[in-house]
Amino acid sequence: MPGRYPVSFGEVDLLCDADRPSGWVISKSGVPQSYVDLDDPTYLDFEYVQLMAVVIDLLDEGPLDVVHVGGCACTLPRYVAATRPGSRQIVAEPDGGLVQLVRDQLRLKSVPRLKVRILDGRTAVAGLPDASADLIVLDAFSGATMPIDLTTREYMDDVARVLRPAGTLVANVADGKGLAFARRLLATVGTAFGHLALLADPGVMRGRRFGNLIVAASRAELPVAGLTRRAAGGLTQARCLSGDDLTRFVAGARPLRDGDPVVIPVPPPRVFG
Repeated sequence: MPGRYPVSFGEVDLLCDADRPSGWVISKSGVPQSYVDLDDPTYLDFEYVQLMAVVIDLLDEGPLDVVHVGGCACTLPRYVAATRPGSRQIVAEPDGGLVQLVRDQLRLKSVPRLKVRILDGRTAVAGLPDASADLIVLDAFSGATMPIDLTTREYMDDVARVLRPAGTLVANVADGKGLAFARRLLATVGTAFGHLALLADPGVMRGRRFGNLIVAASRAELPVAGLTRRAAGGLTQARCLSGDDLTRFVAGARPLRDGDPVVIPVPPPRVFG
């Protein structure tokens, strides 16, 4: 089962966690892409995924209609299925070979009420009905970089169309020194959603090192107090920016539009060990 496997867009390594026999990592070109514990879907190894789960846990109780843009091993779909039974979930993942590998090796078929569509994130969202989702999770990367067509104002308008009035977007963005890309992405998300929050490790938030930042956005009020408390009290000891603090953080950043030139941040050498 462990080894290197061909997928539609190259090759990936499937690695067993030496500390957790039921834990598995999918890695591509040395960059960890996804971690799942087959026996405990509530165990989230990656810190940024833990922060995304903090946002999800604070949404209204009960089952959710969820769209995941980016799938890999489907860590968060498994988490939602376990913590919110009855949820209906769609995963958009363009790499059909990767989806088949996860089905064959990582028990994807065992996740209830989950549909996987072999589509890119732009096409998948465009095909969804208006006001059909409670939550959209945007966690799509090509290696270590985010596809630029999933960061623009036009795409965020389509995401807002698919979400219900009180629905929430949770997005994972990676950035480094200065956080110029993260600021532009937040400015873009802010054109479609009136309420924003940003969660990240303090060092990443200050632009001192490359890492992941989690954006939460909605047209309704976000549970900012809960986000702040849980982020600070979790294993990651993250900060939460919102309100005036976030406005100052984003100040001067221009929203991204389709066709705009933009430099996508790339992690420095050896950032993944």
